[in-house]
Amino acid sequence: VQLQASGGGLVQAGGSLSLSCVASGSIFSFDLMGWYRQAPGKQRELVASITSGGVTNWADSVKGRFTISGDIAKDTVFLQMNSLKPEDTAVYYCLAEVHVIVTNTTYYYWGQGTLVTVSS
Repeated sequence: VQLQASGGGLVQAGGSLSLSCVASGSIFSFDLMGWYRQAPGKQRELVASITSGGVTNWADSVKGRFTISGDIAKDTVFLQMNSLKPEDTAVYYCLAEVHVIVTNTTYYYWGQGTLVTVSS
């Protein structure tokens, strides 16, 4: 399974960016897709996720500023980031999860990461 993320870049504080992630190669339908980020010297953290049923989960720090959307059945997820702050600067990683019921195993797939830099 491969996840291809795109859309990162440099933006001034207050600006917007949109990230996209497209997955390929999976024989299973994903149960969840989402975005994590990792800033220099910090642990990777959840930004937002969405399940195949449309349930979303958010980091408190991005609520009201970021929007996650996508079509899990089509293996795509997007992250619209508005009102960006310098503290949003990080490498953003796309994630896809598959839970295989017969083996009760969850598989996690990560994209290569895309850098978002927000200047003050």
